[in-house]
Amino acid sequence: MQEQKLARGLKNRHVQLIAIGGAIGTGLFLGAGKSIHLAGPSILFAYIITGMICFLIMRSLGELLLTNLEYHSFVDFVQDYLGNMAAFITGWTYWFCWISIAMADLTAIGLYTQYWFPSVPQWVPGLIALVILLIMNLATVKLFGEMEFWFALIKVIAILALIVIGLFMILKGFSTDSGPATFANLWNHGGMFPNGINGFILSFQMVVFAFVGIELVGLTAGETENPEKVLPKAINNIPLRILIFYIGALLVIMSIYPWNAINPAESPFVQVFVAVGIGAAATIINFVVLTSAASACNSAVFSTSRMMYSLAKDKNAPEALAKLTANKVPSNALFFSAVVVLIGVVLNYTMPEGVFTLITSISTVCFIFIWGITVICHLKYRKTRPDLAKVNKFKLPLYPFSNYLILAFLAFIIVVLALAEDTRVSLFVTPVWFILLIVIYKVQAAKIKKDVAAKK
Repeated sequence: MQEQKLARGLKNRHVQLIAIGGAIGTGLFLGAGKSIHLAGPSILFAYIITGMICFLIMRSLGELLLTNLEYHSFVDFVQDYLGNMAAFITGWTYWFCWISIAMADLTAIGLYTQYWFPSVPQWVPGLIALVILLIMNLATVKLFGEMEFWFALIKVIAILALIVIGLFMILKGFSTDSGPATFANLWNHGGMFPNGINGFILSFQMVVFAFVGIELVGLTAGETENPEKVLPKAINNIPLRILIFYIGALLVIMSIYPWNAINPAESPFVQVFVAVGIGAAATIINFVVLTSAASACNSAVFSTSRMMYSLAKDKNAPEALAKLTANKVPSNALFFSAVVVLIGVVLNYTMPEGVFTLITSISTVCFIFIWGITVICHLKYRKTRPDLAKVNKFKLPLYPFSNYLILAFLAFIIVVLALAEDTRVSLFVTPVWFILLIVIYKVQAAKIKKDVAAKK
């Protein structure tokens, strides 16, 4: 019987926009006010540093994926370089990361929709969105790519509009209720580090959250036309995108309004659009964050199903989850993940908010684990497979210094999470998740060993 394989239905434009979508989180539209309030203009340095580290992580991921075009996700190379138990833990951890993101974003879809339809119960729009995304993902991978293309395009247009309007305001010397718009606002209100080094360090917590999901483009490798050309292009453009979308937007916002005049509870995008006389600013940004949440949920539905497919193929999940439809879509894996997300939405609706905040905090710590495992796999591959490294045209720059720099940065982020009260608890709870996975793996391995011995 011929082995079923995923279809290569994603074109270059899909992958490029998925890469942009992964690099621009909803946090930029809604969370930028809070991070500016915490760090002031030094937030720009936090984004530059984190962005460069994320670029190096993506280069190591890209190099690994292009050593073997049969790799469909990083679980495949974790299996090769770190063994079956590491692949089991990594795969289920990444699945959990995106499940929690999907739960959070379906809840957000409900909240954003209530802006226009306040009488509609919060859970209804979330359920409708999940059903639509599931149907679209079940059709073909090309439809997933098409949806993600348009979702990402909306985010890009909103940011570019802010930058163009903002630059016009600055060059014309436009005055707001906080004074004239000028680049001097960046350093005239307490300097670049108004809250000292403490505020700067604490801001990394939210900046890292904004980049969560950037590795999604790596999961598209198995379903991309011409991955050897498309993936390097998508990854190499990450620094430019960070420079334009994050640094550009924040630089313009803090030049129009001094950092201490930005309301941390409100989107700074709304503040800027209102200042220039766009009355529908709040409605426009609400639409952008709604599509951004739908985009993240779409990515979650896609990535969790592909992770289940990879785990099932390696017998680390029920084999039925590796079954593909005639369109080469892992339908059982899609249904399984969607049902778990739905349970989460019900729990989120019925249980106190604190429990859900804890789940999303744990998932962020787990994302840091995923990034770290990718870099460790890269180190192992370079040491054990110099033959593959020699012919690979897409090498991680400055190896092995880059690897150790990334790992040091990730360790620094764990320390930052320990300093912040709202995320500290997740560092104590996350080990429970990993211990649980190790126990399940050991029990499963013992059962397989017993079954093999019984057959003999």
